[in-house]
Amino acid sequence: MTIENISINKSFGGWHKQYTHQSKTLNCDMRFAIYLPPLASNKQKVPVLYWLSGLTCTDENFMHKAGAFRMAAELGIAIVAPDTSPRGTEVPNDDGYDLGQGAGFYVNATQAPWNRHYQMYDYVVNELPALIEDTFPVLNKRAISGHSMGGHGALTIAMLNPEKYSSVSAFSPICNPINCPWGQKAFTAYLGDDKAKWKQHDASELMKQASTFVPAKVDQGQADNFLTEQLKPETLEAAATLSGYPLEYNLHEGYDHSYYFISSFIEQHLTFHAQHLNK
Repeated sequence: MTIENISINKSFGGWHKQYTHQSKTLNCDMRFAIYLPPLASNKQKVPVLYWLSGLTCTDENFMHKAGAFRMAAELGIAIVAPDTSPRGTEVPNDDGYDLGQGAGFYVNATQAPWNRHYQMYDYVVNELPALIEDTFPVLNKRAISGHSMGGHGALTIAMLNPEKYSSVSAFSPICNPINCPWGQKAFTAYLGDDKAKWKQHDASELMKQASTFVPAKVDQGQADNFLTEQLKPETLEAAATLSGYPLEYNLHEGYDHSYYFISSFIEQHLTFHAQHLNK
């Protein structure tokens, strides 16, 4: 597969690079970013953390704001950040920020007109890792993390594919999308009215039934404006208690939904993933 490098910047001895490529899964051009730590510059293969961003975001939000590169360089972890949805003039969109372009929700849409392009689950789980592992000096050791909508994506993808990921973490994830406005709007559009299908992409429902565990870490700000209506972390806590899931959940006083919160704790998340990637 041909990919095109569109930017490159040196950071903490490693390299941040942006690429575009033609995605067969999404039927459009896609952009992603990768941070390669110094070890990778010496052709030593390194493990990869996949980062999934939230509503309205692109690959740039995390890479520019999270402050992750110093610790990633020290730990020898590559970071890959895909876009949050398919893009382009031919790709269906919606007037709302919480549906369509910028709001792929990391599911495979089954409903028209979304189903031709909105196959973000397959893109993140299959196409993108295959491209990364074929192109860059990385191992097939993977961890996954994300924020808000991306936290939902990271948790559900890890639990649906426990053999593919060493660990999973999330900041302010949408924990129970079948019971919140963001999730209900997106799932109705992408998956239809059958709520049994919705449960297959609900982190709390999956964690409740889990029997194979991927170590999980979730951090949530107590001053998050979306905490009660949209995020519902108490449902994830209850599910972990029910199934005995190895979930580390931390609630932080005063922190909100922003990248100020993420940048405050991202190094702890990277250290958490390194412990499991290096086992």
